[in-house]
Amino acid sequence: MKDSMRIGGLLLLASLLAACQQGNTPANKAMVPAVSYISVTANVHKINHEMPARVVASQVAEVRPQVSGIVHQRLFEEGSMVKKGQLLYQINPAPFQSVYNEAKANLNSAKASLETATLKDKRYANLLGQKGISQQDADDARAAYLEAQANIEKYQAALETAAINLEFTKVKASISGHIGISNVTQGALVTAGQASPLATIHTLDPIYVDMKKSSAELLKLRTLLRSDNIKPGSTDVMLTLGDGSQYESLGQLKMQEVAVDTATGSITLRAEFSNPDNLLLPGMFVRTTVNEAIDEHAILVPQQGIYHNANGSAYAYIINDNNLIEKRSVETINAVDSNWLIASGLAVNDKLLVEGTVKVRPGSEVKPIEITLSTSSEPVNKGSL
Repeated sequence: MKDSMRIGGLLLLASLLAACQQGNTPANKAMVPAVSYISVTANVHKINHEMPARVVASQVAEVRPQVSGIVHQRLFEEGSMVKKGQLLYQINPAPFQSVYNEAKANLNSAKASLETATLKDKRYANLLGQKGISQQDADDARAAYLEAQANIEKYQAALETAAINLEFTKVKASISGHIGISNVTQGALVTAGQASPLATIHTLDPIYVDMKKSSAELLKLRTLLRSDNIKPGSTDVMLTLGDGSQYESLGQLKMQEVAVDTATGSITLRAEFSNPDNLLLPGMFVRTTVNEAIDEHAILVPQQGIYHNANGSAYAYIINDNNLIEKRSVETINAVDSNWLIASGLAVNDKLLVEGTVKVRPGSEVKPIEITLSTSSEPVNKGSL
């Protein structure tokens, strides 16, 4: 009887233990937190770089007098478009006309003297052959002839100089472009080689935009371009104006300075833009965006999936094949909209934890739910939580 009661008690205890184990299983499963992740993928990404820049004219000509005199006329409208060779100022030509006339008369006189010296040289050469004159007389005639020839060249040069100076009284535009304010008026005395220009001409179409890039950034780009999956970008340049609006036309990168500015440690790059409406003016401060490279296998992940330590180093939580959390160090390049561009630490098909971080720690078991993120980083569920 006692044995039967003992056996019955054991059976009852076993059934109670089994019931407890069965009751605990759903509870244990309920303790595994559900978290959201995205699958890491590779994408083609344009690596753009923004730089401060300044607008400069493609050509600049300071109008200066090349002879001294009184300005008789100003023959242009300030701020207007002028053509190369257009007459801008007329300096009093009278003194230069007089010098020209004198040089011309001297040349004509020298030509007459040459004619006389030529005939005398020939005649004396014949007489010398007939012993009609001395050798000294023949030599003197020959020397006079040669001197007359040299005078022709001298007075010809003087006439050309006088003609050039007379022409310089007409101050003309050396380039085509927009001319600014005149610094002199009619009746002003101007001098050759004076420090201040009479006016300045700027060519505005096309126009240049000079950008500044630090030497460190240039070295970083060259290192990046050595990677197999990184290709050089385009020469297109986008321009943002001072009011935040985008300039309608793309520019073209034309050149890069070959030396670093020792004062700023930067290098100048120059782009050329069409400017038919003269919207861009010399001296404007703008911002440019240049596509420096193209990463054909770029890893871009949401910023909400990347965390930073106090020292600035970045890390992420990855869900492994056993649904356990792993903490992994990552290296970021830069922010792209709401994403981070990753240099190392993540690979294609990694499961990156993006929601539910507060529920887990490294080594925790999780119930993973894959989601996708829209451009605004709002989650779009692929499964039910």
